[in-house]
Order: sequence, then structure tokens, then C-alpha cells
Amino acid sequence: MREETETVDRRSYLKLSGITGLAATGFAGCLEDAGNGDDEGNQSDGATGENEIIAGTAPGFPPFEMKEGGDLVGFDIDHLEAVVDETDYELTGWKEFEFGSLIQSLNSGEIDVIAAAMTINDERKEKLAFTDPYYSANQSVLVQTGGDFEPSSLDDLAGRDLGAQSGTTGESIIEDEVDDANYRSFENYVYAVQELERGTLEAIVIDQPVAETFAANRDVEIAFTFETGEKYGLGVRQDDDGLREALNEGIAAVEESGEYEEITQEWFGE
Repeated sequence: MREETETVDRRSYLKLSGITGLAATGFAGCLEDAGNGDDEGNQSDGATGENEIIAGTAPGFPPFEMKEGGDLVGFDIDHLEAVVDETDYELTGWKEFEFGSLIQSLNSGEIDVIAAAMTINDERKEKLAFTDPYYSANQSVLVQTGGDFEPSSLDDLAGRDLGAQSGTTGESIIEDEVDDANYRSFENYVYAVQELERGTLEAIVIDQPVAETFAANRDVEIAFTFETGEKYGLGVRQDDDGLREALNEGIAAVEESGEYEEITQEWFGE
């Protein structure tokens, strides 16, 4: 797992991402690390009561999870809080990690649930249990706006300077499906997009909804999108059947009530 990540304040984050007013933008994501703060920036040592839980996420994946004005915000934040409200559990706080540290932090007991646009796959199922899916997404390839490189398929990425966030589906696709790529891994997609704008990268592979958010706010554009069949789930420890079942019921209740649609509209304009 990766080392503890630094918190980026609103001014620094927005300077890097160019994203403001994200509550009015699009919808998205997919992910696979660790600060120890709740949403007020205080230290927290995990859930103490029988039905109290602490959530973990990985900011820097707009509009799913990011820091804004020192606060943790995004689709996953609002969605999980709505889901837990439908259960007998109480969400007592959030902790922020680099993406690659989330599963370790879950299994060590630092947190009780992962809400970080995490793709359900067989490899992760060996380390944690997923809830029912709550979102589906494809992958997009980002390039510089008006640049010379205009790929239309994964084959066009062969031998190119590519970037993705460590532990994500984008990274796996580059490593498994692109020949001879000069690949760079980033702890956060914000920094990858910054390098793409500077011209040190030729393309980034990233979740479609997140790509759309960056394309709307930075000097980058989507070259093409391809289907992956990805689905995102909340992650819990493999022996925590009670919490997993409760979250599944909460996910269904939020969808049936129409609140899911409201949260989607707020963050993705869908």
C-alpha cells in the first residue's frame, strides 16, 4: 500500500485542477492509501460503538471525491451518507487515503467501509467484500485540447507517453493492453492532467465521468471512450456480512426513493 497522502487545500487544489463549482458539473468513476482525518480535519481512531462506522475515500477524483474549501465533498460522500441514513448504522466520520492504501486500511480496522469509486473485480474480491453495484462507467482517453495527437483506439496508444492514477482501471489497461507504452503512475489524477497540459504526457486513461469533468474545466479533451463493463461497489471487510447486507438495503432504498437521482443530478447534471 502507498504512504500517507498530503491534504490539498481548496486554493492549491483548484489551482491544480481548474475545477470550481463542481456541484453543478457531471457524474462518474472507478478506483482501486492514507491520512487520518475526519471531515472536520480532526484525528479519529476508528469506530467505537457497535453500529458506528468510519468511511475511507481517496480525494482527487472529481466529482466523486475531492477537497473543496477544506471540506471533503463529492458524489461518493453524499451517496454513502444517504445510504447509511437508511440503515441502523451511524457514519461517525471520514478518513482520507491514497487510493492504493484503502484496502489495507479497511482490513486493519482503521475504517469500516470504502466509498471511492472502486471497481468490483475478482482480484479485489480476494481482499474485501463488495456491496451491490451502485454505478457503472467506461474508460476514456484524455489528450491536450487542439494537440497533434488524436488517437481513436487503444492501438494508437502504443509507444506513447501515457499516464494514469496508480491502482486504477486506467493503469491496468495501459499495462495490460497497450504495447511499449512509456507509462507514468500518479498518486492523483489532478497531477496527471497537469502533466498532460504541460506536454510531458500525450494521453491519460481515466474513468469517463471524471474525464468529462476535467475536459469541462481544463485544457484537455476526450479523444475516445471505450466500454469496460465496470461497476463500482462499496467495500467492507470479508467477514462483515451484517454491514454489507445493511448497505445493500440502503443502496436499494436510496434508488427507490429517488434520492440517488437527486445526488446524480447535483454532481453530474444527469
